[in-house]
Amino acid sequence: MDNRRIVNGSSNNNFNKLVFYYGPMESGKTRDIIKLLHSKKEDGFYPVLMKPLKDSKADNYISSRDGGSAKVDILISDDMDIYMAIANYIRDNIISCIVVDEAQFLNRNQVIQLASIVDILGIDVYCYGLLTDFQNNMFEGSKTLMEWADDKIEIERTCSCGRKRIFNIRIDDDGNRIMEGQQVSIDGEENGVTYFSFCRQCTSILNRETNAKKIKIVKKKSLKP
Repeated sequence: MDNRRIVNGSSNNNFNKLVFYYGPMESGKTRDIIKLLHSKKEDGFYPVLMKPLKDSKADNYISSRDGGSAKVDILISDDMDIYMAIANYIRDNIISCIVVDEAQFLNRNQVIQLASIVDILGIDVYCYGLLTDFQNNMFEGSKTLMEWADDKIEIERTCSCGRKRIFNIRIDDDGNRIMEGQQVSIDGEENGVTYFSFCRQCTSILNRETNAKKIKIVKKKSLKP
């Protein structure tokens, strides 16, 4: 089951906003972006899609688990000043809104620059991303968005046991849960990692049994497809 819940934000729709949509792995964030982009374009608007270069999967595209894709207009490097990039971009292009995928990979300054785009340039910014990593620590970009965004909207995905998925689990090619390592490791690359999301109770089961068989059992019995 998918839900949208506004955690905090203004009810006044007359102002431009910085909005952060966050949810665990497998919650359909990229699918929602592709639908949003299509809807905006159908209505005659000009959305600009951005994503950090750290998300090297699909190169200069975003791709959802159901096969959808969209071309990225601007790739964000670690040292990019996003405000200046957009200020230069609008000299020759029309922008109705900005959509950022994998926003957890932004640094603090870049999130503040997005807020300045909203406040000074008057452009709505919609960010999508994870809240926490595989060790349940918040990403820098996500933490800053929770502090600076006008609206924080949780995208919920529910286990078949009825509980909410809140943990992102990293496993290797053999199905073993990875408990340590660098914060950023993109799935689908040569590093051979995959991610699943679980509720806290199912994660506790995995904490006691980390092999591939147990992960498959929990996925089959506790989580809806």
